[in-house]
Amino acid sequence: MAEAADLVTVALDELLPRSDGPEARLTEAMRYAALGPGKRLRPYFALEAGRLFDADERSVLRAACALECVHAYSLVHDDLPCMDDDHVRRGRATVHRQYDEATAVLVGDALHTAAFEIMAHPDTHDDGEIRAELTYKLAKAAGARGMAGGQMIDLIGAEDLGQAARMQRMKTGALIAFAFEVALVIGEPEDAERQALRAFAQDLGLAYQIIDDLLNAQGRHGASQAAAKAKGRASYAALLGPGAARERVELLSSQCKAHLDIFGDDAQYLRESVDFVLDRRV
Repeated sequence: MAEAADLVTVALDELLPRSDGPEARLTEAMRYAALGPGKRLRPYFALEAGRLFDADERSVLRAACALECVHAYSLVHDDLPCMDDDHVRRGRATVHRQYDEATAVLVGDALHTAAFEIMAHPDTHDDGEIRAELTYKLAKAAGARGMAGGQMIDLIGAEDLGQAARMQRMKTGALIAFAFEVALVIGEPEDAERQALRAFAQDLGLAYQIIDDLLNAQGRHGASQAAAKAKGRASYAALLGPGAARERVELLSSQCKAHLDIFGDDAQYLRESVDFVLDRRV
C-alpha cells in the first residue's frame, strides 16, 4: 500500500497543474488538497486488481490518479460549511480553512474536471473506446446515481436500514467499486473473475463505510459530529447499533475474502488489505 501510495503521489504531482499566473492560488490549493497525506486506498485497489489480469500499469495508474482527483474533490466539498463544516482533514486544516470557502469550491470543481482530462488523454490508453468506457464509468460513479446522490441522501438523512445501505453503496461504495472496474476494463478477466471482483468491491465498500461510521461515532475520525447530529443524519451503523454493526463488518470481511478464492495466491495482498482497511482505528 505504501509503495502504491508513493507511486500515485508522484504521478499526481506530474499530472496536476502548476501556475505562476493570477490563477496560481487555485492550482496551489488543488495540489494542497490532492497531494496531502492519505492512504490512497482507491488507487491501491485499482493497481492491485490490475495485477490480477496483467493490465498495463501505466494505464491503470493514470486511471487511478483520475479516481483520486475525484475522491479529493469530494472531500474538499464534503468539508465545506454548507456540508459538514469540518476544520481538520488528515491532521491539517481543510481547504476552506487553509485558503477560503470560495477557493475550496473552485478546487473541487477543478479537481473534478482534472480527473476527466487525465482519463480522456491518449496517454491513459491508446484505445479510445477503453478511455470512453473508463470515463463513462467514473462519471456514473461520481454523479447523481453514485457519490453525489449518496451525499444527498446523507444530507437529508436515511430513514431506515434500506435507505442507509443505499446511501453507503452510492456515497462510498461507488468510487471503491470503480477502482476495481479500472482493472476489469483495461484487463481481460473471465466472466467468473469479473463477478467475483465486483462482489468483493460491493462488500468491501459497505464494510468500509460502517467502520467509518463507528469511528465517527467515537470521535476518532476528524468528523464534525455536532454538524451531523444537527442535520438529523442516521448512519447504517447507528441504525444497527455498535454491536450489530461490528458483527456485520465481520460477516462482510469473511465474504470479501471468499470472493477472492477464485484468484488463489495472486490475490493475497488484496486479501490482507481487507483486514488492514477494516481493522483501522483512525
